[in-house]
Amino acid sequence: MKNLLIILTILVITLLPEENHAQQAGTPVFTGEIGIAPYTFRKVFPHGVAPTLDIIKNMGFTQIEGGGGDMDAREYKKLCDERGLSIPSSGAGYEQLRDDPMPVIERAKIYGSKYVMCAWIPHKVGSFSIDDAKKAVVDFNAIGKKLAENGLTLAYHVHGYELSPYGDGTLLDYIMENTNPEYVSFEMDIFWVHFGGGDPVALLRKYPNRWKMLHVKDMKTGIEKNYTGLTDPTFDVTLGTGQVDVEGVMKAAREIGIEYYFIEDESDRIMEQIPKSIAYLRGLTY
Repeated sequence: MKNLLIILTILVITLLPEENHAQQAGTPVFTGEIGIAPYTFRKVFPHGVAPTLDIIKNMGFTQIEGGGGDMDAREYKKLCDERGLSIPSSGAGYEQLRDDPMPVIERAKIYGSKYVMCAWIPHKVGSFSIDDAKKAVVDFNAIGKKLAENGLTLAYHVHGYELSPYGDGTLLDYIMENTNPEYVSFEMDIFWVHFGGGDPVALLRKYPNRWKMLHVKDMKTGIEKNYTGLTDPTFDVTLGTGQVDVEGVMKAAREIGIEYYFIEDESDRIMEQIPKSIAYLRGLTY
């Protein structure tokens, strides 16, 4: 296993694009810190947390959205600190946040997180309903209030199924308009919003004060969309090579002041694709 991680680290270094000292034409769209969603490395972490964090560091990331699994929170934070990785956001399940949020709060505080991200509302896959949305609104407002009392902010990770039509808009509109902005913020996964038939750029501009973070990922062209929030991980492609308007998203995100950006790639080609995705983001200009 150690040999595997050594090989992967060498591969990362080999694939990192050479620094271009030539002055770019135009103004860079993105000059901030780039984070990584740890689910990207879900097949690597089991071979060793510290060596996996080394790979993440060597790729140039400075932020990670939670992670650590069952590892002691203080030990995980120490490993991240040693590699210059901050943890501005950490994740937790819906039921855990609803039923017993204090362990989540304690871990987030140890990590130094600002946000606690929830990625999924329980429902029958493919049939997210107004009743599901109404229940989520009640729970999110209560969870968000509890987190706020402890210096944290709830961020719901939109997964695409919330874009099912409702009234003159969508169920996402209902959730946005009925959750308390003081307690509930949102993280847009631009892949899933696009997969659910939404326009990530338009949604960023429609709710500029609610979106705080992005999962940045691209989708293979020619893929049929639906409201399941589930699809084949092989459909994740290098940023800028798929059907999502990543350039438009990044420009809109800059305009509204998105705080944190996390690349996520669920494919089995992460060692090849992630360095190229980073280079793509750094190369965008006005």
